Amino acid sequence: MKVDKVIDVKGLACPMPIVRVKKAMDAVASGEVVEILVTDKGALADFPAWANAGGHIILDQTEDAGVFKFFIKKA
Repeated sequence: MKVDKVIDVKGLACPMPIVRVKKAMDAVASGEVVEILVTDKGALADFPAWANAGGHIILDQTEDAGVFKFFIKKA
């Protein structure tokens, strides 16, 4: 999968991961894929809800050693 931008919000607690990702998503073009690295377990509920509300598509979601990765295609 081609990733256009990586956003590292590891170590940040809610609501900062969403705040930082929203700001970064505003800077990418429609159709681009953003990889998000986050350690806050709240992201498991927050990112799908946020993406759905914005019309973005979660292409994949994984977890490795406590780091959650979301691959989101901008609407």
